[in-house]
Amino acid sequence: MLSEDKEQIKKLKKKLKVQEKKNAEVRDHMATQRTIFANERTLMAYLRTAMTVSVGGFVAIKFSDDLYLEVIGMILIPIGIILAIYSFMRYRHKQKIIEGHHQDYCPTSHEHERTHAESSKYENDGKN
Repeated sequence: MLSEDKEQIKKLKKKLKVQEKKNAEVRDHMATQRTIFANERTLMAYLRTAMTVSVGGFVAIKFSDDLYLEVIGMILIPIGIILAIYSFMRYRHKQKIIEGHHQDYCPTSHEHERTHAESSKYENDGKN
C-alpha cells in the first residue's frame, strides 16, 4: 500500500473512533430517558392497581347485602390507599437514584456535554 493510502486509512479510523464515542454517549443518554419513562410507567401501573383495589372495596360495600363482602370491602379500601402511598414513595426513591446517576454522568465529547447541559436545564425548569 502507498503511504498516502495508509494516512487516509488512519484518518478514517480516527474519525470512526470519535463517532463511536459520540454514539455511545447518545446511547447512554437515551438509556437514561428510557429508565425515567419506565419508572413513570411503573408508577402508573401501581396507581391503576391501587385504584382498582379501592374501587373494588367500595363496590363490595355499596352493592352487597352480605356482611362478609362488606368486611372485604372495608379491608380492600385501606389496602388500595396504602398501595398508592407506597407507589409514590417507591417512585420518588427510584427517581432520586436516577437523577443521582444522571448528575454524576461525565460526558466526554463537547457536543454531548452541551446536550446534557440543555436537558438538565429543561428538567430543572420543569421542577420550578
